[in-house]
Amino acid sequence: MTSPPNPDYPEPVEGLSLICHPDTPSQTVTGVKVQISRQVHTGALWIEYEVAGAKHLVLPKAQNPIRADNLWMTTCFELFVRTLGHVGYFEYNFSPSCRWAAYSFDAYRSAMRELPMHDPEIWLTTMEDYFFLAVEAGPELAMKEIGIALSAVIEEVDGTKSYWALRHPPGPPDFHHPDCFALNLGAPDAV
Repeated sequence: MTSPPNPDYPEPVEGLSLICHPDTPSQTVTGVKVQISRQVHTGALWIEYEVAGAKHLVLPKAQNPIRADNLWMTTCFELFVRTLGHVGYFEYNFSPSCRWAAYSFDAYRSAMRELPMHDPEIWLTTMEDYFFLAVEAGPELAMKEIGIALSAVIEEVDGTKSYWALRHPPGPPDFHHPDCFALNLGAPDAV
């Protein structure tokens, strides 16, 4: 894993392992790890996803880094953010194609709309049997303490799709569920 691109990021929270949903086992992926850091002055996030056992991943072809819908239909990395104490939240989708999406919700799957945001920076790396996607997103994020849900949809060349998250609620995969917000990050330092 790499370090954030900007010295204003503190050391990242490392060792976050996403859990594969028990109803959607992977054929070849052996793990998905994440590290995350919050920029000191703006609250922007730097996140790196690492997929182990990645030789058989479906990786969408590189495209212009623009907003696009339905990225979760194939390999895609996701971030959900809410201010602690609130039910509204943001959803961010980051594709290996370098396309991205951002949505705002007033409550659980309620009043979905596009979230205005600057194009995020997305970096991709493949090394042996590992795939890495790093992204810098924000500074649209609130300058408050936030709850985070990290997740990934992984598609393999045989058509297998597995769903990975820090924590899964009971039932089928549902990254929007409040139980998925398993990580809290403190407010960044004010300038």
